[in-house]
Formats: sequence, C-alpha cells, structure tokens
Amino acid sequence: QVQLVESGGGLVQPGGSLRLSCAASGSIVSVSAMGWYRQAPGKERELVAIITRADDANPATDIADSVLGRFTISRDTAKNTVYLQMNSLKPEDTAIYYCNARVLTENFWGQGTQVTVSS
Repeated sequence: QVQLVESGGGLVQPGGSLRLSCAASGSIVSVSAMGWYRQAPGKERELVAIITRADDANPATDIADSVLGRFTISRDTAKNTVYLQMNSLKPEDTAIYYCNARVLTENFWGQGTQVTVSS
C-alpha cells in the first residue's frame, strides 16, 4: 500500500503562484513514478505532470501541454515528497489536484487539494 497526502492548495489570483506538496508513505520502494493530475468541475481527470524514480540523477518528466512552461514537477527523494510548482496561474487551472503514485498497473491517489484561481 502507498499512501499520499497532498497540501498547498488554496485561492490565488490570476498570475499568482502556488506550490503543491505530496508526501508518500508505505511501500514506496515499489513506486515507479509519481505525479499530479487534476479534475475541474464537469471535466475528466487529466494528467498535469509525472516524474519517474528510475534515475534520480536524471529523472524523466512528462508535462501536459496546457501547463508546459508554467508548471514544474520536482522531488525530494530524502523526504519522499513530490512537488508541483505552479506559476502564472490562470482561471482555467482551477481544479482539484491529485497526487498519484504508480506501482505496475496499480494507481494510488491522494485525497486531493483544491486550487482556485480567481480575482
């Protein structure tokens, strides 16, 4: 089992920034990748960014086109924590953001943290 706890969400004005954190615990040795997804009202959950654990020196990332250049995913291996730095936030970024951990075909999810971008 892998447990994920997100934090860092909140209300921010357009153009502002937030940093989301995801702390992992449990059987993290088996986790091959971690990342962030989001789900806006009335929409399906979509990929935001993924970072792999295969090579700590040169981790592979997968960033959604909609956030490329604005969002950055990173990790602190010692703290078993993944971060999502969100800059230049737009109203369309408003969603519940979920941390994800992948173990083969299994996916584990955090409880989600609300990000609201509004003036």
